Amino acid sequence: MKIRYSTKLAFKLWLLTAIIVSTVLNTILIFRSEESFSFGWSMLILIGCILCSIPALVLLILFLPFAEYADKEYKQFYFFLLIMFLIATGYGSMAVFLDLEIFGNMIFSDHNLNSFFTGTLIIYLCSLLAFVIAEHKKIFSTSKKTSPQILSPIQSKIMYEENLPEKTQTVSTSNKLLIKGLITAGLILAMLIPTIFIKNLVQEREQRQKEVVKEVSSKWANSQTLSGPYLAIPYNDGSRVEGNVLIKNRIYLTIPAEKMEVIATINPEERKRSIYKVALYRADVNFSGNFRPSWPTDMKLENLELDKAQLCFNLDDYKGIEEQTEILFNNKQYQLNPGLPSTDIGLNGLSVPVSMTMESLNSGISFRFNLKIKGSEQLHFLPLAYSSKFTVSSTWPDPSFDGNTLPNSRNVKDSGFKAEWSFNRANLPFANVIRPGKINTENLSFGVSMVQPAGQYDKTMRSVKYALLVIGLSFGLFFIIESTQKKPFHPMQYILVGIAMIIFYTLLLSISEYLLFDLSYLIASVAIVGLISLYAHAHFHSIKITLVFTFLLSLLYGFIFILIRLEDTALLVGSIGLFFILALIMYASRKINWYGAQTIVAAQ
Repeated sequence: MKIRYSTKLAFKLWLLTAIIVSTVLNTILIFRSEESFSFGWSMLILIGCILCSIPALVLLILFLPFAEYADKEYKQFYFFLLIMFLIATGYGSMAVFLDLEIFGNMIFSDHNLNSFFTGTLIIYLCSLLAFVIAEHKKIFSTSKKTSPQILSPIQSKIMYEENLPEKTQTVSTSNKLLIKGLITAGLILAMLIPTIFIKNLVQEREQRQKEVVKEVSSKWANSQTLSGPYLAIPYNDGSRVEGNVLIKNRIYLTIPAEKMEVIATINPEERKRSIYKVALYRADVNFSGNFRPSWPTDMKLENLELDKAQLCFNLDDYKGIEEQTEILFNNKQYQLNPGLPSTDIGLNGLSVPVSMTMESLNSGISFRFNLKIKGSEQLHFLPLAYSSKFTVSSTWPDPSFDGNTLPNSRNVKDSGFKAEWSFNRANLPFANVIRPGKINTENLSFGVSMVQPAGQYDKTMRSVKYALLVIGLSFGLFFIIESTQKKPFHPMQYILVGIAMIIFYTLLLSISEYLLFDLSYLIASVAIVGLISLYAHAHFHSIKITLVFTFLLSLLYGFIFILIRLEDTALLVGSIGLFFILALIMYASRKINWYGAQTIVAAQ
């Protein structure tokens, strides 16, 4: 490799790097901008990159020619890498100083750390790519012919040493292999930049799905949390004098039911909006039980205003009530109306004034009512009773039992599910009579969520996290085979293969929005493995090598699929798999002569 580190090379590196960096920045802004991105903005960014990189051009002109004084070619290349790293680090520091937010939290959660490392990495990789583009003919040339030129004394010495028969060939081949390995490693890191855009795309599509679900749910009815019926009774809790006026301290006491049984039947429905499906439901819920409170000994029963008592019931979304709700209480029929006298249990609900006496309340008052309600994705309950039992059944085959309490028993089949919960005085965190502020309903709710079986966005995001592993091992496979077959793979070919692997994730994301994830993964992986294998066959012209590529890439994508499917044992299986992959790579590369030839004693 005979590269002249001159002012001409410095100018070419400066211009190419500015163009590549502006292209990367334009791509980032296109993915992150919610508004249309015009051609004028692109040209403005290009001009800005050229103007801002003038200090880098000056540094390259001043220091790059010093690489010529190194007596070895690989030392010249190391000196070039050092110069470019220092320049990239300087611009990365400027990104922090100027508080640039263009990169967002692409790699790190800390903004300053993210701006520094992301800016440095992008500029450094872009400069290496510019170097490969500018000098690719000299880097990968195998010709020994050189054109006549005026040589400096140091270059004459190097040329003389290159004419030595065996030793010089060994060093030259060794350096070329080393430089090719460094460039391949740089290309692996460069392929991480598109994966960041893929992650953003997955998050954007997932957010779009959530917006569609929220829009449809808001027009239908949101998720519902239902409480059992309870009594809200005014109570005069002492009095105080302000001026000459006696003011009674009036509070509402919450009286939960003594016993309650709830039987709910959920009828699921799916509504399609664009390419997304939204899980909705209609529920038929039957409540029955009785009230018979146990009064605290320190309570003055004469301060209870039973004539102003109200029977209450909580829910989250009024739009979900499909029919007028009537309740049979103390053998009388009452019609529940929107509004609550107290918000201790919740903000939304139904209530109705009821008539009763202390004698009838102490002897027990029964209740019964049926509620027809609709909602989306989730149905939860609050166990507001000293002793209660809940039975929920549905034809939905993929329930998720969530909330504060799991069911005591459940039976899930392809035809649906049935689950039961039971509660008693010992496992409920509230007293017989609940004063204001003495109950936290957020820690009481339980129920079922109708989970969409796909979950394609989570699985796609998990697969993108393994992109470095897939690209790195694939590039390593190409590097080993090209080294053993003596058929060099150009960096542009590496880039094309890397782009094909990035397109795998876009295929997976787009297809999984229409088909099941497993089938989408199979289609996308077969397409990409077939494409890369045919490309390898066109380069190496060997059926054997093509079959090796196909088998190993299929094995790699199959291994990643297994890791995606696993949850608890993913780390263990992944570690064992990586061990065997490393062992396979070490075995395949054992015959590579990294020094280019046998150890030969220099000619005298």
